Amino acid sequence: MESVKDQKVKFLPVLPLKNMVALPKSIIPVVVGRDISINAVKFAAENNKEIFVSAQKLENVDNPGVADLFKIGTKANILQIARMPNGTFKILIEGICRSEIQSEQQSDGFLGVIAKDMTAENDLNSESLSALWRNLFEKFKTYVSLNSKISEEILVMFKGPQDLDYLTDTIAVQLPLSFHQRQEILELVDLEKRSIHLSVLLEKEIAVLETEQKIKKRVQRQIDKNQKDYYLNEQMRAIQRELGRQDYQQEIDSLRQQIKKTKLSKEALDKVESEIKRLESMQPTSPEAVVSRNYIDWILGLPWNVSTKDNVSLNEAENILNKSHAAMKKAKERIIEFLAAKKFAGNDLKKAPIVCLAGPPGVGKTSLALSIADSLGRKLVRISLGGMRDEAEIRGHRRTYIGAMPGKIIQAMKKAGVTNPVIVLDEIDKMAMDFRGDPASALLEVLDPEQNSVFSDYFLEIDYDLSNVMFITTANVVDNIPYPLLDRMEIIGLNGYTTAEKLKIAQDFLLPKLFKEHALKVEQVKIDESIVLKVIEEYTKEAGVRQLERVLAKLIRKSIQLLLKDKNLKTVTVDQESVISWLGRPKFKLPDRTKLKDVGRVTGLAWTEVGGDVLDVEVVTLKGKGALTLTGQLGEVMQESAQAAMTYIRSRAKDLGLKPDFYSELDIHIHVPEGAIPKDGPSAGITIGTAIASALTGIHVDKNVAMTGEITLQGRVLPVGGLKEKLLAAARLGITKVIVSNENEDDIKEFEKELDNKLNVVYVDNMDDVLKNSFSVDPFEKAKMDGKNLTKNKSKKNLKKSKKRKVKSKR
Repeated sequence: MESVKDQKVKFLPVLPLKNMVALPKSIIPVVVGRDISINAVKFAAENNKEIFVSAQKLENVDNPGVADLFKIGTKANILQIARMPNGTFKILIEGICRSEIQSEQQSDGFLGVIAKDMTAENDLNSESLSALWRNLFEKFKTYVSLNSKISEEILVMFKGPQDLDYLTDTIAVQLPLSFHQRQEILELVDLEKRSIHLSVLLEKEIAVLETEQKIKKRVQRQIDKNQKDYYLNEQMRAIQRELGRQDYQQEIDSLRQQIKKTKLSKEALDKVESEIKRLESMQPTSPEAVVSRNYIDWILGLPWNVSTKDNVSLNEAENILNKSHAAMKKAKERIIEFLAAKKFAGNDLKKAPIVCLAGPPGVGKTSLALSIADSLGRKLVRISLGGMRDEAEIRGHRRTYIGAMPGKIIQAMKKAGVTNPVIVLDEIDKMAMDFRGDPASALLEVLDPEQNSVFSDYFLEIDYDLSNVMFITTANVVDNIPYPLLDRMEIIGLNGYTTAEKLKIAQDFLLPKLFKEHALKVEQVKIDESIVLKVIEEYTKEAGVRQLERVLAKLIRKSIQLLLKDKNLKTVTVDQESVISWLGRPKFKLPDRTKLKDVGRVTGLAWTEVGGDVLDVEVVTLKGKGALTLTGQLGEVMQESAQAAMTYIRSRAKDLGLKPDFYSELDIHIHVPEGAIPKDGPSAGITIGTAIASALTGIHVDKNVAMTGEITLQGRVLPVGGLKEKLLAAARLGITKVIVSNENEDDIKEFEKELDNKLNVVYVDNMDDVLKNSFSVDPFEKAKMDGKNLTKNKSKKNLKKSKKRKVKSKR
């Protein structure tokens, strides 16, 4: 080990440095700009040119004191001084030895200190000294051989173990060390510790340089290979030119350049490269070359890493949806939910929703999908599935077939040009199947978030990622969709519009749209709210607004004719007379329910593809032998409901005041009007049961009552669907009471605010409650009263007969 001796103590001016450490044996340039530094340099230059150089602890201190400097610094000698035009000095200093601040000395305009030189005296034995020297020198020699920036002549400066102190400081100067590492070495006065510390640093730097050498060699080998390939390719081009195939080769080179620009997946890249090699060996005019080129063009034409960013804000997306469509609250909420989740999770949310918009025609399913794409800021592609019956339309054809192409999904992705478009699969419930396959089965992979990240098209023969695509399907009747496919989609029902909603849509959307299409100003044609309401109620009968748009367009066209005929006419006001003149007599008048026969006739509620409607059920009893006749083109389910209703009535015959064997003496005829229209479903069960009970008991049913529900043999009332459309139809026809199953109460709560306040919804559990709430009198109470009266009458008759017998006996 060494002991530290005081070699010399003397006064020195101080030169503070920022982010720089001056080591002994180093020569470094320094730009001096601060006043205290300039004065210190001037003082040193006027004396013996010696100066104390120390680094600042913090670089942001502009006027440091002695306390702001490291205590151990370097005594240096100023070799050169150059004055710069801006008043600063550029000096060259050479580190002499380590030096330590003993105390601060008052000076004029600069920092001055009493500093003590620190020299490491060697008291190591010769073996330890030689071992340290040899270890450090060999590593430094290796480092110099690997580092081209250091000349090997530097090694000649070191003779043996006696130069160990000089060697350590020289190594410290040559290594690319940080500020704190240099200061740490400067403060290591102990020669053994300094040598070991530098040995560790050398090992690390040697490892880094060796790694760099390996990388350089690898790069050089690649460069050599590329040069070789370039040379061979040039030779091939020359041969191609001689053979007259230069243009063909240029096309192949162009494809290779396109491959480099397109960020293909590894599987796609391998497939395209092998296909290009095959293409090079083919004749340009051969059929195989055409097929191969077409295949490459399809792969390169697909988006692989290009996507659009969802930059639309939640408020902006909500405004876009509200401006383009009225109502549709659930659908809008679901889209805003997805956008919020996407913005919150960012790229962590990999799966896009798969939504099915189900509802009657004309409610705006397809147009809503277009608005969804706008609200998300994404590109949109629409695929019509109506009438599709070939699986290859979805998955594509194999390349072995002439004219083979990818399926509709891959074509849509190429058309969109991004990996995250909105794809609308329109009319998904209208696909068919035949010997060519089932397209619905092919869609199972497309619409499954767990599988569509590796969607395989028969034409491409490679996996393609569809997980970022937002699929929106539309359907009129979800019952026609196979269950496995239906299970993969989130169903959002779009019900038919109420009259109030149609009125708002006509005023806010349809009329402004029609005015714009016909280049009309608002003041040129005036269509009052009452006129629009008349058109809705008397000239259209639909769940959506397509027919309404066509009728309003006709009114506008007729108004334009008047404007063209009479140049002085500035405004056309559409009134009641104009409507009748242009559109004819009303096509859909509300029936006059006051004229309906009440006994044996009950109003039911039905769901159709164009919304809700009423369904009158009529029952007539005739003398016969117990035949049950069903007419009105009823389906199997509806016929079974009639049979179940009849069984219930028979089971309750005594309570209803009927003979136990009434069915054996009567024929019962059940008819549902509008016989040309097929009817089916279980929801008319309680309506049929009520009509049979009314015909048999002779009790009439309130004409302002309608009902819907499934009946069981025991008279339980089960829930049914399509309630919103059914209740809206009831309100439209002026019905004031609707009887439904108690289990449907939660369904009705969701939309009860949209219903007419005059509509009273009665919830029931069984047929007894249905009869009590629909008949003008309670049939069960009436039967009891009739039974009591019958008993009294029998008693009176028996009493009269007994009196007559007594009179005869007296005679």
